[in-house]
Amino acid sequence: MASLAIEHVNLTVRDPEHSAGMLAGLFGWYVRWRGPARDGGHTVHVGTEAHYMALYTGHDVTYTDQDFAKGRPLNHVGVEVDDLDATEAKVVAAGLVPFSHGDYEPGRRFYFLDPDGIEYEVVSYR
Repeated sequence: MASLAIEHVNLTVRDPEHSAGMLAGLFGWYVRWRGPARDGGHTVHVGTEAHYMALYTGHDVTYTDQDFAKGRPLNHVGVEVDDLDATEAKVVAAGLVPFSHGDYEPGRRFYFLDPDGIEYEVVSYR
């Protein structure tokens, strides 16, 4: 069977530049590309050489909290890290609040909400 990987996920956010900076700071990612997007919007690609998040915002769109309600349709984004404690310290330093810590097979994890209310699960299998 061929190897399979998710190459990218495209999320709508209020401010792609802010979200990209936050994710780069938390996970050690970098901005791979930024530029114009569909319907006059703007997108920033942030991630690694192999995988990234495309962060999109529309042109002259005002988003409401309902636009980012949990589970509509995304429940959370899972990010695997080597050092869960160091990443949690970065999350706290960024002014975000970790919650729902778990330590069960196959790894340790916690969650946080970004400024748009998008939930991230941070997990380590080490």
